[in-house]
Amino acid sequence: MQKIKNIVSINKTWFNFQLKTGVFFHYFKELIQKKMSIKSFFFLMKRLNYFVSQLQENKFVKIGKNTRLNLYIPDFPTPSFYTACNKFKEFEQKLPCTTALISITSACKYNCQHCYQKYDIGKDGDINKTIEVVKKLQDMGIAFFNIEGGEPFLVFDKLEKICTAINNRSEIWINSSGDGMSSDKLAVLKKLGVKAVMFSLHSSNPDELNKFMGSESAWKNLSKGIELCHQANIVVAFNICLGKKDFYNGEFEKIMETAKVFKAAIIQLINPKPAGGWLKSGADIFSKEDLAHVKTLVNKYNHSPKYRQYPAISAQINEEDKNMFGCTAGGTDRFYINAKGDVQPCEFLNISFGNINDEDFSIIYKRMRNIFKNPGEDWLCQKYSKDIYQIYFENNLKALPLNKELSEQIYLNWDRGNPTELYDKIENELA
Repeated sequence: MQKIKNIVSINKTWFNFQLKTGVFFHYFKELIQKKMSIKSFFFLMKRLNYFVSQLQENKFVKIGKNTRLNLYIPDFPTPSFYTACNKFKEFEQKLPCTTALISITSACKYNCQHCYQKYDIGKDGDINKTIEVVKKLQDMGIAFFNIEGGEPFLVFDKLEKICTAINNRSEIWINSSGDGMSSDKLAVLKKLGVKAVMFSLHSSNPDELNKFMGSESAWKNLSKGIELCHQANIVVAFNICLGKKDFYNGEFEKIMETAKVFKAAIIQLINPKPAGGWLKSGADIFSKEDLAHVKTLVNKYNHSPKYRQYPAISAQINEEDKNMFGCTAGGTDRFYINAKGDVQPCEFLNISFGNINDEDFSIIYKRMRNIFKNPGEDWLCQKYSKDIYQIYFENNLKALPLNKELSEQIYLNWDRGNPTELYDKIENELA
């Protein structure tokens, strides 16, 4: 397995120097080659320095020879890292998107309680059409592809095809439960440049995890999949979705201990979303005091010397805070294409701007970006979940997301809150 080392204290100071020096000379070379003007170079450096300054609360992770600053930012100093940096070279138009979550199948043997694809009923789209879109996305500047299902290892031929279509301009991660995984499959994916596999770890207790994911084999497949990834030298990561009580009863700490034992590099902490399986019932509501409590726990594990050996935590409640990135759905930083081909602002917002099997992707994407011109402070998946379910119920629908016509009823006059200060500064002050 690759050597994982968290960068803290004086090592972080030294890394920041290396990072800024490396970035400076990378783009200074472009300046010398007259690929950009002096003015553009100057403002690009200001933008990147400001952006990096906003990431300093993260626990940086050295994976092998490279270093990760954030879940969705590829490892420095890889080509995909500079693809992400190129986002800030855009001065005339809106900043481009850098992350795409692509589902290649709805096939899955599990029945997770929270599954945001719970209502995504329908036939999987044409994988060749998805591959065409993926190639366009690379040319558009996508630096990070997160490939998922359902369970992508159950349709390995599709998974191999889509990973083959992505070159080193972008980094590839795969979401998996471990079901259908094998050493031979992972060896193929390793050669194709797959960086990491992200597993779901919603409980530290095997029986509770099996219950939550609706399968008696969930923990067994998880454990075996992690072992296979380590053997294949593929990074292991986790996504964790916990209810409010688990941040008070010690479960969060137990999961962190479990993740450490499993030698995970990074954890994505997802706050419960009223989408998919929880669209009708709703999800736990976190008060300001609850959010502050969770942030305190996250900061403890990310910053305290006592927890330096634990995996880095990428927490949505921090990154989607109005003082950070806010909601970056809809192509601001990320968007989602489901297994049927629906283009969605994100996986947790059950609306669609069109389907790539029925309409040209460029037209659909432009339609979505016109609505998501600027990142906003409000979490739309929470704010409009009841409206989405009401339309679903009133129209006697059998599947989600809402089609593009019904989706207009949600977004045509919605309120996304104030523009996010971070991106407002980058686009308007540092340009």
